Amino acid sequence: MKKIFFVLFIACTFSLSSQSVAFEYLDVFDLEYISDPQISPDGSKIAYVRNFKDIMTDRNLSNIWLMNSDGSDNRPLTSGNQNDNSPVWSPDGTKLIYRSNKDGNNQLYLYIPATNVGIKLTHVQQSPSNVAWSPSGKTLAFTMFVPGASPSFITLPSKPKGAEWSTPPTYIDKLKYRSDGSGYIRPGYTHIFTLPSDGGTPWQVTSGSFHFGAPKWGKDEKTIFFSSNMHDDRELDPRNSEVYRLDLTSGDIKALTDRHGPDSSPNLSPDGSKIAYTGYDEKYQGYQVSQLYVMNSDGTGHRSVSTTLDRDINDVFWLADNQSLLIQYDDEGNTRLARLQLNGQITQLADQLGGLSLGRPYSGASFSATVNGQYVYTLGSAEHPADLATGKDGRNKRLTYVNDDIFAYKKPGKVEELWWESSFDGKKIHGWICYPPNFDASKKYPMILEIHGGPFANYGSRYAAEIQLFASAGYVVFYTNPRGSTSYGEEFGNLIHHNYPSEDYDDMMSGVDAVIEMGFVDENNLFITGGSGGGVLTAWTISKTDRFKAAVVAKPVINWYSFVLYADNPATFYKYWFPGLPWEHQDHYMARSPIAHVGSVNTPTMLLTGEEDHRTPMAESEQYFAALKLKGVDAALVRVQGAGHGIANKPSNLIAKVAYILGWFEKYKSASRE
Repeated sequence: MKKIFFVLFIACTFSLSSQSVAFEYLDVFDLEYISDPQISPDGSKIAYVRNFKDIMTDRNLSNIWLMNSDGSDNRPLTSGNQNDNSPVWSPDGTKLIYRSNKDGNNQLYLYIPATNVGIKLTHVQQSPSNVAWSPSGKTLAFTMFVPGASPSFITLPSKPKGAEWSTPPTYIDKLKYRSDGSGYIRPGYTHIFTLPSDGGTPWQVTSGSFHFGAPKWGKDEKTIFFSSNMHDDRELDPRNSEVYRLDLTSGDIKALTDRHGPDSSPNLSPDGSKIAYTGYDEKYQGYQVSQLYVMNSDGTGHRSVSTTLDRDINDVFWLADNQSLLIQYDDEGNTRLARLQLNGQITQLADQLGGLSLGRPYSGASFSATVNGQYVYTLGSAEHPADLATGKDGRNKRLTYVNDDIFAYKKPGKVEELWWESSFDGKKIHGWICYPPNFDASKKYPMILEIHGGPFANYGSRYAAEIQLFASAGYVVFYTNPRGSTSYGEEFGNLIHHNYPSEDYDDMMSGVDAVIEMGFVDENNLFITGGSGGGVLTAWTISKTDRFKAAVVAKPVINWYSFVLYADNPATFYKYWFPGLPWEHQDHYMARSPIAHVGSVNTPTMLLTGEEDHRTPMAESEQYFAALKLKGVDAALVRVQGAGHGIANKPSNLIAKVAYILGWFEKYKSASRE
């Protein structure tokens, strides 16, 4: 066993010089990206969010910018080290509402472009979100959390004045009592409010022990549509939401859908006659394609209009003819924008939407449009994070280049697409290779297999800082979409239904073999890592093969039995990923648990998990670390302080994550053969 010492990124032996053209750790702080572009109703202006990082406070920040739709007069609407986001144009395009925390907590602000005047619109204690203008522009609707009382069935005596007692116990009686990213859930519910658009006092228009979704106004301004799960068994069946109509005059709420399954994101047609919404019939499959449905605004005439697509519909927008919509969906690792007619006909308009996930090459994008079909969207690729693009009828134009100041002299690793056949059943599997800068095909390079989480998610040809940092350190980086990945249809996604992890291992190993056959990989220097579901597959893989010199298992599930009962969604995982409750199917749970196969592991393994992770809690990593140590495998445990499941959400944590991974691999890397 090697005893090579390694340290953090500041002094890593593989650090590049300050004059290097390769992407380096501190360059992470210089990356920017665009999100949430909003085109004005007449198509003349675009408001968008420009995201950046502050190296002094280690924060992700954002401001709102404005430009003409031809790209001219690009200027900031807001500025400063704060978070400004969620711009929404008024129906006549003369005003803009946005959120900002510049005064400490999120409030709504009103901006009038013609006069360059902005005012603070709310002074509330909670954070407003999901703002919607009424058709006349006179009223706003939004959601906001309303705190409730902490439950208790006892009364404790008051402590004497000046006494120092322990903090009283916390009483919990709900199945879901904590959530990753926010910790222990505060008592209370998210409700819908209305507010005059020129200011005033918000009026709460919903009540009850329910969480209400984003509001959508009816044409008459007397109704609001939203989605919610108001069923009595919502705690045990949290996905069973419906679309509802709220009568603002009487306060009556009527369900417009009633099937078993999630119905959400209602969107009213321009003439007010129809509602588009997304959902599916509940089958308790691991992966279920979210289709687009249309119904009459009174709740009659439900029908799917996207059955021929076999892809998840992520966002929709009605066009003026009331017979077609713009839709966003993922297809084979590529996010697309298309026009969908109610008869099912689809016309492609744009691809390469994305670039919102800076760390790893996940999907994620946003667009907005006018009713006459002019649209703006986030444009991302393997060469750059999200920029702003616009188009109509498929004639598209890129408007911004927010990272040209970096990429003018920093050379990214080239990303190349690859398809191969799985050794298990011959199915076509998709992946990508990222080459080191200044790649020379005559040389042999160490290779990292990087595995996505989910498992129902997808990677693609998208910019990823972590992948680029690996490549800049001299590694070929190989990432894949094995069976179970989204964007390839419902059948492909469900090849791991009640069967995860399984033959996704064969898919990845066949891909590794395909890359090795290309001739530039040193097969004696293979490494493996992945996070969340990718951590599961990393731990699974090293129990089946010793071909990897070292592994980093990030935020994994190691023991499905403990995970199902300890993670933040106990009502969800057992019924979708397994045939039933863990004590009723112990053999099935343990057969899929990496902890049950740790006896076969010989690969040096580091675990890396957020201290405040409630999705794949630290106890999962602790179990595996202890088991590896007891077996005599060289192992380490990295506990990322202040981090949840989004382990690299802070810029410094992204850097530290990559540095620890590369440091561990360098410790076991042998001299390369050329």
